[in-house]
Amino acid sequence: MTLWLTRIVPSPNSREARRDLGGSDQGIRLHQRMLQMFPDGVEGPARAAFGVLFRAEESPRGPQILLQSRIEPDSSRLPDAYGNAETRSLDSLLSNLHKGMVVNYRCVASPVRKPGATSREAYKLPPVMALSGNSAVEWWERQSNASGLEPLHITAHPLATVRGQQGSKGPVAKQRVQHARTQFDGTARILDAELLREKLATGIGRGKAYGCGLLSIAPVQ
Repeated sequence: MTLWLTRIVPSPNSREARRDLGGSDQGIRLHQRMLQMFPDGVEGPARAAFGVLFRAEESPRGPQILLQSRIEPDSSRLPDAYGNAETRSLDSLLSNLHKGMVVNYRCVASPVRKPGATSREAYKLPPVMALSGNSAVEWWERQSNASGLEPLHITAHPLATVRGQQGSKGPVAKQRVQHARTQFDGTARILDAELLREKLATGIGRGKAYGCGLLSIAPVQ
């Protein structure tokens, strides 16, 4: 399995980049922008076909976008002067993962729970409920275990909810997107390296098309 990681540092002078990173529909705009770097005409959803996961975050140098994919993206398909993009293979990182290794991690995810039919009827609950606080941390602990990780330290930081219309034309223009987000950072011990590789490739939780689910790890030095 080969995965590619692309780091995009948007130019503050790029109108397109400023628009993509601004507003509550940031995840929707970036979804469309990231897919521009991959071939057209694939069968089914392009995000799944190319294993695209991404997130926007703040770095010491300012905003950046991390993009992970199964094939190397073509950054020349971004708008002129959009920003600087660097791509590298994650093969070395993935091949060196082993049980017992301690890693730093980061993941912006959409923690939710789905109440059963009885509870929804009794308490008039929605089909999907966003989680926050200790409930979000407990959700992350379960997701980590299911990803082959034992969390040793967890910091949970709530982020703005992604909201907007799924598209601008046709039936999708009427479909609303809404994903509450939490950024999880910390350290963890690897329990199952093969399971972790799988989860690194497929992502965690809901909202993967809109900037959620990308799990990043780095060995603790």
